[in-house]
Amino acid sequence: MNAAFFGLAVLAAFNPKLFAVDLLLIENARPRPMFLCFLLGGMGMSLAVGLLDVFVVHADAISTQGSASAGLDLALGVPLLVIGALVGTGRLHGHRRARATAGGGRRARRDGWAQRVLREPRFGLAVLLGALAGTPGASYIAALHQLVMGRSSAAVQAVAVVAFVLIEFSLVIIPFVFLQVSPEATKARLQRAQDWLMSHARQLMAAVALFVGAYMVISGLVRLLT
Repeated sequence: MNAAFFGLAVLAAFNPKLFAVDLLLIENARPRPMFLCFLLGGMGMSLAVGLLDVFVVHADAISTQGSASAGLDLALGVPLLVIGALVGTGRLHGHRRARATAGGGRRARRDGWAQRVLREPRFGLAVLLGALAGTPGASYIAALHQLVMGRSSAAVQAVAVVAFVLIEFSLVIIPFVFLQVSPEATKARLQRAQDWLMSHARQLMAAVALFVGAYMVISGLVRLLT
């Protein structure tokens, strides 16, 4: 585990869709079991993939990836730097905003459909949606690469996988915990938190992508030159 690993975990956690899931599930007739089912599916999928990598794939990957480690760090780090720069300067953001205006009606219809479907308890559907949310993305794959090349023990890597998944799903875990204490106040906090995240998402994602990308590029260059 290193700074890049935790940076990638934070980057994976910056997912506004998870806030949308929170707001949908908290309006359900039985929010607590729906939250639990979503977390079961999502965290179960992420943990299964990560632990499979640690205990099954890891042994073979160590012997074949050692010479390519520095190159792969550069291959992952440079795009992150580019993406961070583009997001930070607003070039990607502006393009997406223009397309968002044209597709606003379709999204509104999809949101209405989701609200109708998730208004009633559907535990199997919550598990399925969680599993889809837990499907490994680019940040998780890059973090698993960091684990493989770290040469830590399998036990340490398993703990790292659990830590990554907890951070990745923190936007669901934290509201679920607060839901047990104060349901109504949690709804209001979720809405305020989503508004803040949406207004600052570009800056946050750019900062994390630039940090992780710079770390991986520097790490790759150091290993290539030594």
